[in-house]
Amino acid sequence: MKIFLAGHRGMVGSAIHRRLDEIEPGAEIVTRQRDTLDLTDQSAVRDFLQDLRPDVVILAAAKVGGIHANATYPAEFIRENLMIAANVIHESWAAGVMRLLQLGSSCIYPREATQPMREEALLTGPLEPTNEPYAIAKIAAIKLCESYNRQYGTDYRSVMPTNLYGPGDNFHPENSHVLPALIRRFHEAAHSGAGEVAIWGSGRPRREFLHVDDMAEASLFILDLPREIYEANTEPMLSHINVGTGEDISILELAGLVAGVTGFEGKITTDPSRPDGTMRKLMDVSRLTAMGWRARIGLHEGIEETYRWYLGNADSVRT
Repeated sequence: MKIFLAGHRGMVGSAIHRRLDEIEPGAEIVTRQRDTLDLTDQSAVRDFLQDLRPDVVILAAAKVGGIHANATYPAEFIRENLMIAANVIHESWAAGVMRLLQLGSSCIYPREATQPMREEALLTGPLEPTNEPYAIAKIAAIKLCESYNRQYGTDYRSVMPTNLYGPGDNFHPENSHVLPALIRRFHEAAHSGAGEVAIWGSGRPRREFLHVDDMAEASLFILDLPREIYEANTEPMLSHINVGTGEDISILELAGLVAGVTGFEGKITTDPSRPDGTMRKLMDVSRLTAMGWRARIGLHEGIEETYRWYLGNADSVRT
């Protein structure tokens, strides 16, 4: 079997690559770096896939970032992610690829969606303004997969993970997501002897976190499900699946966990001048549970592992 894994250098893509090596030792896993294949270039993607003719495509490539990055670069977030999805999904079909898995995000759901968020909440209300451009691109990717399935009989599936973290994450102090940003800030505070760390916002928003290795395992579990089982738990116009733990934690509580893991013993304060974003984002994972998969890595264990990885990769970590 020949698998094209787009986005293999990212946190999720690299985790999927590791998992594929474990469960598909005989598969040919094809990857390309951006300097040799720009996924926003339709002709380049077309030529590549026509030549490769893979059996399966996994689309883990995306332009991603936290609240600050989304607010600062909205044009780049919507344009690049729309182009990546349109090019990879269409050109996969044109190259005869019948099986594809594309990865999205929980930000596709309305800002005021009922918690926990079910798949049926998609397109039922306004999005969170701080990441609306990215969310729209990911919604478009879901609808591309659904439309190609309806019109051409393909088996294109979409998974919507909650907030991800783990080895390979981006630890930039402003452009990263909340958990890696906290790990870096508390680590630096502990080592500098700082007496206080201020976290963005009120600390009241609640978030759900999934270790990237669990995400990789869930993604390939869903990809490999027999079509009749997958379709029995989805609908033609509602074909995406939530992936998460089904549990959440406040940002202030999360900061306390990170402080304990990194050895920071000072005071944790909040900065209400910074945006909170959506107050709660908890995934309903009952469909995935019914299919037979549950997350296995606890949050404290996962933060400890991620911090060890951060310490061991200080020279190469994305900052």
